[in-house]
Amino acid sequence: MERLVLASSNEGKLREMRRLLSPLGIEVVAQAELGIPDALEPHATFVENALVKARHACTLCALPALADDSGVCVDALGGAPGVHSARYAGEPRSDARNNEKLVAALKGVEDRRAHYACVLVLVRHADDPEPIIAEGRWHGRIVEVPRGTGGFGYDPHFEDIETGMTGAELPLARKNQLSHRGKAMRALIERLR
Repeated sequence: MERLVLASSNEGKLREMRRLLSPLGIEVVAQAELGIPDALEPHATFVENALVKARHACTLCALPALADDSGVCVDALGGAPGVHSARYAGEPRSDARNNEKLVAALKGVEDRRAHYACVLVLVRHADDPEPIIAEGRWHGRIVEVPRGTGGFGYDPHFEDIETGMTGAELPLARKNQLSHRGKAMRALIERLR
């Protein structure tokens, strides 16, 4: 496999996937570059949404498609925002508003444990009966005051348990080792082998 379409319009995810797959010689093309609109994400689970997105992109371009559905799940909020992470504060999508809403929801809450979850789905063709599915989790906690300038999404408020740094403070190479997406990608690469 030399080329695949990433079934996402998220620039942060695109940059991350390109970095993670470039050592394998796989070119990652954004679905927007091929004129493919975002798929609807009506499901309650990451795996169902990722599968819908991968099949949607693959149907419209005839390339293998990789989809990622991920989000932050906060214990004290019953797993929210979960699959609704990107649109937690409504439309249009806004990392700043999502973070504000999350911090407000945790005001006065002592238990700030959270984890990022990522499900990757790769379909070789639109009707692929055996999609390759890989998962990854990154455990941490939500901090009230944002720290760092890197990353995207909830990274400035997500503190890694192991390092004590937020996702926005971590050097990129270290973040890729620890992150939910990095773990899922390594699992996907193993499955491909």
